[in-house]
Parts: sequence; structure tokens; C-alpha cells
Amino acid sequence: MLVQTITPNTTYEFAAEVSAGLTKPGQKELPSKYLYDDVGSALFEVISHLPEYGLTRADERLLRRHAHDIVERLATPVAVAELGSGSGRKTRHILEALCRRQRTAYYPIEISPSALAMCERELSDIDSISILGFEREYLDGLLEVAAQRRSGQHLCVLFLGSTIGNFDRPAGTRFLAEVRRILQPGDSLLLGTDLEKSSAQLLAAYDDELGVTAAFNLNLLSRINRELDADFDLAQFEHVARINHEGRSVEMHLRSLSRQTVRIPAAGLSVQFLEGETIWTESSHKYSHKEVFEMARTAGFRCVVQWIDEQWPFAENLLIAE
Repeated sequence: MLVQTITPNTTYEFAAEVSAGLTKPGQKELPSKYLYDDVGSALFEVISHLPEYGLTRADERLLRRHAHDIVERLATPVAVAELGSGSGRKTRHILEALCRRQRTAYYPIEISPSALAMCERELSDIDSISILGFEREYLDGLLEVAAQRRSGQHLCVLFLGSTIGNFDRPAGTRFLAEVRRILQPGDSLLLGTDLEKSSAQLLAAYDDELGVTAAFNLNLLSRINRELDADFDLAQFEHVARINHEGRSVEMHLRSLSRQTVRIPAAGLSVQFLEGETIWTESSHKYSHKEVFEMARTAGFRCVVQWIDEQWPFAENLLIAE
């Protein structure tokens, strides 16, 4: 077993994206990827265990039940790259099944160093595995993984959970097409998609009674304070979850409770907020099981099989690059 991590310096990019999002005309925004610093990643692990949030458990149930079938459908020899590995707990089912067939190189790609370290600790005891982690954006990391591909080796990309739902639908399809351009024909993508469900169920999941999701969302402002020397007063913002019926999504916002000015020195920025104005921090789009096939086809894949959890409507979709 070999464990190694490659890390970049991303403070400049963080400041630039915060500046662009908070000065955007109309709706202020912050990229959802920045929710996942060390504190945010730990809070999301708590969210995944909340009774209201069944998505992570559905994802893991499907992987546990169908790991053997998934692995049997992969062209071998194969290396595994995961976009947003998180703790790696649910990925264990796939890797253990695959390592019973071959020695496996696993490449977790994460922007959260703590999540990457947690993933490497979680999976390093698997026999016949080598782990090389990349602290990178998804596509940048995947390009580096693809550059290490050996002759005749296939690549399986894991994009689990509901991360594809953080893109709006056209952007999600474009992202999958970018992934496809990095892959070769016959390579695979195991894609998790959260399926449509009632508004009441979604609001409970994204605004839990204990307030863990609120703490997760507000931590983004704390992160800007810590890393960019900003002066956000968290008591002057509140977490809001909204259903976007037209977009078939849940939106997370941070709403200003007063008219205020926030200074962000590291971004060279001073931002005015009106009372009631929001920062849009995340969207989570929900899909019908049929539209995944069309999204895959448009992006250059063929969806060969779909496994659906009935307890919490969620699908794992195995896509093959054409």
C-alpha cells in the first residue's frame, strides 16, 4: 500500500472567486465547492448521518449491494479516479471488490485537504491498493490522473453522491462532456444522481431541526473571515433553504438580517448588503431516472445500467465512454 498527496496553493483563486461572486450584478453568489474546508467537510460528515438526510445512506446502500456487479462490468486492467472523494467510506465497497480482482491504483481528487487525509486513512488498509491523492479542482486532477495512465489501462471515474446536482442542468451536461474529453472509448464513469422527491422531504433534508446544515452553510462566511481576513458578523446572517420548482432543485442561501457593509481585505473588497439580501451558496438539482440516459448520451457516454434505491429515491448510473 502506497499513500501520497499532491497539493497546490489556492488562496489567490479563493479570493478571486469570492470577489467575482459577491460583486455579481443582481444575485450575489459564492461557489459551493468552498463550503468544504476542514470545518465544512467535518460538518457535512455529520449531515450525512442525520435522519432527515437520506441521500448519503442511499448512495452507500447501492454501492454496498451492487459493488460486485459494478466491478464485473468494468473493462480491466483499470485505475480508479474519484472526483470529490470525501471521507472515502462508501468508496470502500467498490475498491475492495476491485482489489479482489487486481492490484488497483486509486486517485482521490479533492479540494479539501482534511477530506483527502481522511479518505487516505479510511482506505489505506485495503490489500493490493496504492493511493495517490490530488488536492485539485476536478478536471485539473483528472487530467493529471489521465497523464499517468499506462498503455492498455482503462480508467473508471467515480462521481458519487449528488455533486452533479450542484451544477444547473446545462452546466452539468457540459461538465460530463469535459470529463468525456479526458477519457478514452471504453473508459467508465459511475455517476450518482439524486432523484425527484417531495418538497417537504427536501426542505427537511436541507434545513434540519438541529441546525447542522445551517452551521455548514454559515461556515463559508467563517472561512472567508479566517482565510481572507474578512469581518462577516455571522449573527447578522441566517441560513435559508428554498425549493425552486421550475429548476427542480433545492437552493441554499445566506440571508442578511440587516443593512451592513463587510470588508474582505485579502480580496481588496468592501461589500454592501441590504436587509433581506441573500448570497446564493449552493443548488442541488433533482432528476428523473430517465433524463440521466439523455444527459449521458449528450455528453458522449452510454448509460449501460442504472441501480435505484427505493427507500430514498437515488440512482447510481454506470456510463461508458463512446
